[in-house]
Order: sequence, then C-alpha cells, then structure tokens
Amino acid sequence: MMKSRSLFVSLGACLMLHPAVDVRAAEMPHHHTLSLEARSLIAQPYPYVSGGEFSGEALPASPDPLVAYRWPNPRAADGLQVFLIKPKFFESDSATSFAKLDSLATESPSVEVRGTGSIRLDFGAEYAAWLEFDSPDCPGGVEMSISEYNEPAIVNKMPEHPIKTLAPVKHGNTYRLELNKDLYEGVRFGWIHVRNFTKPWHITGVRLVCQTKPVNYEGSFSCSDPMLTRVWYTGAYVVRLNLLKDYIGAILMDRGDRHSWTGDAHPTQAASLVAFGNYDFIRHNIERTSGKDGILSYRLYWALSVLDYWRYTGDSALLEKYIDNICTRLDEAYEVYGTEPEHVFYGWDERLGAGFDVRKRPTSEVHNTYKMLSIECWRAFAEAMGVLGRHELEETYQGYVKEKTADLKQNPNWYQNFGIHALSGAVNAGSIDNAEQAKIRCIEFNDRVQRLSFSPFNQYFILQAMADLNLYDEAHTSILDLWGGQIEYGGTTFFEVFRPSWTNALGKNDPVPNNQCGYTSLAHPWGAGVVKWLSEEVLGIKPLSPGFDSYEIVPHLGRTLTWVKGSVPTPHGEIRLHLNTAKGTAVMSAPAGTTGRIGIPKIGKKMDSITFNKTLVWDGSFHSVAGVAGATEDADFVYLNGVQAGTHQLNFVHSGTAAAYIAPAMHYETSCVAIDTLTQGNWGGKYGKDGHVLVRYAGEKEDIQALPAYVKSVSYDKSRGVRWAVDVDDPRALAPNPNNGFPRIAASVHTSNGGPTDVIRAWHSQPLTLNIELKERRPYRVALHLVDWDRLGRSIAVEMFDASSLKLLAPVQVIKDHTNGVYLVYEYDQSVRFRIQQIRGANATLSGIFFDPASSGKLMPGDPKKK
Repeated sequence: MMKSRSLFVSLGACLMLHPAVDVRAAEMPHHHTLSLEARSLIAQPYPYVSGGEFSGEALPASPDPLVAYRWPNPRAADGLQVFLIKPKFFESDSATSFAKLDSLATESPSVEVRGTGSIRLDFGAEYAAWLEFDSPDCPGGVEMSISEYNEPAIVNKMPEHPIKTLAPVKHGNTYRLELNKDLYEGVRFGWIHVRNFTKPWHITGVRLVCQTKPVNYEGSFSCSDPMLTRVWYTGAYVVRLNLLKDYIGAILMDRGDRHSWTGDAHPTQAASLVAFGNYDFIRHNIERTSGKDGILSYRLYWALSVLDYWRYTGDSALLEKYIDNICTRLDEAYEVYGTEPEHVFYGWDERLGAGFDVRKRPTSEVHNTYKMLSIECWRAFAEAMGVLGRHELEETYQGYVKEKTADLKQNPNWYQNFGIHALSGAVNAGSIDNAEQAKIRCIEFNDRVQRLSFSPFNQYFILQAMADLNLYDEAHTSILDLWGGQIEYGGTTFFEVFRPSWTNALGKNDPVPNNQCGYTSLAHPWGAGVVKWLSEEVLGIKPLSPGFDSYEIVPHLGRTLTWVKGSVPTPHGEIRLHLNTAKGTAVMSAPAGTTGRIGIPKIGKKMDSITFNKTLVWDGSFHSVAGVAGATEDADFVYLNGVQAGTHQLNFVHSGTAAAYIAPAMHYETSCVAIDTLTQGNWGGKYGKDGHVLVRYAGEKEDIQALPAYVKSVSYDKSRGVRWAVDVDDPRALAPNPNNGFPRIAASVHTSNGGPTDVIRAWHSQPLTLNIELKERRPYRVALHLVDWDRLGRSIAVEMFDASSLKLLAPVQVIKDHTNGVYLVYEYDQSVRFRIQQIRGANATLSGIFFDPASSGKLMPGDPKKK
C-alpha cells in the first residue's frame, strides 16, 4: 500500500474550448493534480488530509479523488480536513496577456502577466473549495471568480456575495477568493481576471483548497452498464461533498440556504447509509433536524429517515427516543388528511406546484401525494412498533391505514386522476392491490417523459414505486435519462433539477436554466437517493430485520444488465455480491451474526439447476446442503433461504430464451415547430392572423390585446416590465399593428430579479409564467416574441406545459443570441402554461404573443381527459 503523503491522483475532465482564445489544455501528470501535502503558502483553516492511506482498486467511475483513501476509524466528531487540487485544463481569452501559461501544468508555475484578460481554470470535478493563487509581485487590479459551470456564477440575492466574482484577499503572497465566512463554495471552474494592468507580474501557483469530512467508502457498486456505475459513485460523491463539520448540508453553492433541510436530508442520508455506513454522523444529523419543520411533507420524511436509520443499524434506542416526536407528526398528518392543508413546498416539478408557487397555485397532485405519503408513514411506523413490541401504537397506526384506505376504495376509480407522483405514493403506501397495479402501469409509468420528475429528489420515490411494480427495465432507463443525463451534460455531482432535453439544448458544462428557486444548484445531495435504490434493488442487498441480523440479496438486473458487483456496510461487516447471469456464477459473502435470503434471478428463462459451494441445491426442488435451510421460487427468482454467514460460490444454469427489452423513444406531445430570427418586429402578414398581445404597448402595465374568439384569457405577472423605447423606428421593436408601420414601442414584461440590470451584476431570477386559457379544445398556433433589446447578453429557456395536467409538453427550448428578436412558435390544442426562464443576462423578457391557425387543423392524438 502506498502512503498518502506520496500519492497523487489524476482527475478526468471535459472542457468546451472557444476557438478564439489562447488555449493551453494539459493532461496533468498524476502528481500535479491532487496533493495531500502543505503546498499553499498560507495556513489553512483545517489540517491537511492525514492519518490514512490510499488502498484498494482504482475506481475511474468515481469523480472523487479520495475514493480509495481510507482513514483508520472516522467518527462524527472528526473535524474537516483539506487537500489541494491543481487545474486540469486552463485557457485564456488573450493570446498576448499571459506568457508561459502552460507552466500551470508543472510543479513550479511561472505565468507572466503582460496585459488585461482572464484565465479560466477547469479543475475537472466539483469540489467544496475555495480558489487561491500565488504571486510575489501582483500590483492589484485583479478579481477572481468561481462557478459550477463554465461561466462565472451569479446566484440569488440572499448570500453576502451573490455574484461570485470579487477582488481577492491578500495573505502574504497568496491571493484568496473569500466569498463567505466559511470560505467554501461549489467550485468546478475558476477565473483570474486582470482588470487593470500597470506592469508585468507573475503567477507562481494556482489551486483549489478542498475541504472534506473524513469518511470511507464502505459500500461499492458496479454493473454491466458503465453509466449506472457512474451514477452510483456520482451520487455518493455529492453526498460526501456535503458532509460538513457538524451536519449534512443540502447545497454546496452559497445562495443563502446552506443548512440541513429535513426533507432534503432523507435521500441524502439514505445514500450515506449504503455508501459510507457513517451511522454516528447520520444519527447526529437526525437529532439535529428533529425540530418541527415548516414544510408538511418534510416532517414526514424526517420520520422515514429515523426508520431507515433504524432498519440499517438496529439502533432501537434512537427510535424509542423519538417515538413521541414521530407520533406527533403522524397524528398531525391524520388530522389534516383530506382537508387540503396549505403546502409551502413539495418539489420543483410543475405538477407539484412548482416549488413555493404551490402556496398560490395548489394542485390536486400535491394533496393526493401528501395523503399517500401519510399512509406510507403510518404503515411503516406501525410495522416498526410491532417489532419493538409497542402493539398499542401498532394498532393505532394500522387503524389509520385501514380507515383511509377503505375511504379511498369506496370509489373504484380512486386513483384515475392521480399523476406520477401521487401514483408512486400510492404504490409506496401499499394502497394499490394487484389488479390496480396492472392498470396504473399504463397510466404514467410507461411514458418515458412523464414518469420523470423535474427534481431528482422526487424521482427517488418514483423509483421506489417502479421497483414495487416490477418495472426494473423502465426504472433503469429513467435513471439513465435523469441521472445519466446530468453526467452526459458534464456534471460530476447531481443537480437540484434537471431536464433530459438540456443535454441537447446546452453545450457541455454551459450555464443551466434557473427555476422557481432562482439559481439552479449543480451540487444538491437530495438527488442521491438513486444510490440507495441501486444498492437495494439492482445489487439487491437490504435488511430484513433491523441491523441486518437477517438480510436479503435479490438482484434485479432486468433484461439489459448481465452482471452486478458490490457491497453494503452493516453493523456486522460488509455483505458482498458478484453475480454474472451470462456466466451463471455468483459469489456472495456475509459476516458472522447474519442469516440471508438469496435470490437467483431467472432473467425470463427456466432455472434448471443451482449449486451451492459446488453441491446441487436446486433442480426444480430443494436438495439439502450445509449452510442453506431451504429453497422456494416465484416467477422471477429461486430463493435460497436461511443462508449462513461466510463466503459462498453459486453456479446456475438457465434454459430457454428471454424477451429482449427495447426502451421506447422519448416522446413529447408537441415541440417548438419554428424559431424565427429574421422577421424582427415586422409581425404583420406572418403572425397574429387570429389575434395578438403587444406587451405594455398601451402604457405602463397596459397591453394591447386582440384575442382570438377561442382564447378566454392570457395572463402573466404585469408588475415587472419595462418600456425600453417609445416612438422609435428601430425594426427590432414590434410594430403597432399588422401593417408593420412606424413609430414603434419596444417593451416587455420580465422575470423577477431584484438585482441591477447590468449583465455582469444581475442576480438570478425566477421564471415568468404565461398562461393561455382556451374556451374549448381546438388546434392553434402560438408564437412568443422575445428580444434582448438593450443587448445585455440574455440567454433564456422556455418550457411548455398543459395548463390542466401540468405535464411537460415539449423539450426545453434554449435561446442565446436574440438581440434582433426571436419568435418561438408552438402548436397545441388545449390551454397551456409557458415558463420563460433566465439563464444569463439581466432577466428573461416577453414582448408579444401571436395566435394563428394550426398547420394541420387536427386535434392532438390521445385522450383529452388525460391531458
């Protein structure tokens, strides 16, 4: 084993380079990228990583440079430590301002600054870190920036420094970007900006100082699909980055909300259980977040976190300590059940009220999802109380389950109006019987677009339901779509929200659209629930009794995977599996004090035989073998029951042919049918044959509206807007009528931002919501006119939803350069909602809406009642 003081690890990276800049991109030697030694010129707030060593196999699927580092006995009380990362790639925007830029790839950088300009640094992965450079002779005139994507970050207005660009603080010959008292931000990219130049000077060092909580990867996962393997390690890494000194954080980038949110912590802690087994720290965070949360669903997620922790650790003392606390939460859920209580948040998905918008626009999906979550919690808690011998509580909460389930089923079609979130909740609650399961699979779960939630947080619960519905192939595909898509975009951590269409609309590591929370976090551990799901469902290892005294290994490979390998930490030690269905082999091991149930997948074929440690144990019936108590089978598995501790070799033989699985295409109801950048403001004769809206044309907050007979209303927030110019002859401004005459008015409504209009200093803003309500269902065409009138570098994203079901109708459309104006043209046949989102620039704007006959005149396919 190599000692930590002498080993350096290289990181992978990807950078989209601009052809007009001076580029020096270097593959760093291993010893140039990560250092555990004190190579900064100044003292750091935490000690350098020490006390352990690198061991084990290389894991290229992990973005974590410390994935193979092992501390001897990490504990919750351990403080933070730091390590240094050098840039993986670098580039400048000037061919003459930075001599010897490629020396950044060496042990002794010596960049000579000869003029103004910027150096962009890509560190290859995101870190919880701060940026420093060294210079013996810097005269000043410098700013530094950091970001999660490839342009300097600008976040919400809440933190001390929402604009992540600032003059550095000088410490001797080191210049440090200090954006908050904790120093760290979420950093993938860094910049050194030379704003003023007076004389040549030198940069002799550049680095990220990265903080980490000592924790070991006690769990592992890999399978025949490399992307699923990367998903597991990326999810584990985003959790690891958010393990802080005293609590588990919810976001890396400081946008003013960095603390442990109880609901966010539920999937975060779930991932931590299987990846790290850091039980004492999870317990500490559960206790830290045990107070009353203002978000109703989060109160229940906290209870589920306690139960998760208890199942994995067997720590009954903690569960018993919080029985009264949990009862208070569950009784509150019973009291408000069916009363449509006020929800302040349920998730960022439009169907769940679009974040905090749910307060003014509550949806039936939110109320139904909360009711199902309540039943799930009552049932889970009742079962736990039965194990603890608290039968009076078991009876009470089972009574709640039976009462509310019976109420639901008085209507045989009780779930017909549920969307994907509520249906998933119903499955997770155990409220769906076998006959109902067969029906609901076709309602939402087979739709590759609609089965995805905007938030990976909410998708975790959908995955749980898909497992219960035995939709493993579909679940694997949804993981690749949602989490794999984030990696394809260039992410090394998981995001607050994500649309798969972003990967087509954006360049690698480009700034992403904001959402209802403003700035979209790209290191949000609430998206890590998929880690636990892969360990429990694909690897198949989960407890059957608290603390893994009894456990099961039932791997669900579906029809696309051929092998899986991994481990899960338990209080007894690791449980491991390596299964290969193509070779018909499996090796499993379990520590002393455990008894297991092992499922050998039939993979859609007939199981002819199984040997256990080279002795026949199954050939259609059980044969007694030492270490196995018996065997059973169902349609999908042969189960070996009562498997004793130890390492065991299994060989199995299938016969027959399994049906192949081919994932359906991702299908949207409609799309942006035209993008017009040529017409400018001359809309007459091309748009608006049926009607139009000219924003703020009649005065401040007053539009000119000539709506079609089939449109009941057009609504949006008119309180935020601007009349840029009045009585102008600029053809970019919308004409006052179809004659395309002059003079014109240039005006818009825009997204909220609360910051200045300077493109460099504008804070991220919430979207502009546009609702178009029809009087009746009919095909029509609508064109939205957007213009970056004042040339502030706006880039925007547009999303389109059905106004009734709130389902996403079209891929996200991203528009970057629209100083001459752009028309985005859509076709549909029902009421719609558009979300116009800022990406970069002062805000996102809307200047006009134009209605025309649809090109086909036909209704969209499908049942309108389900839209």
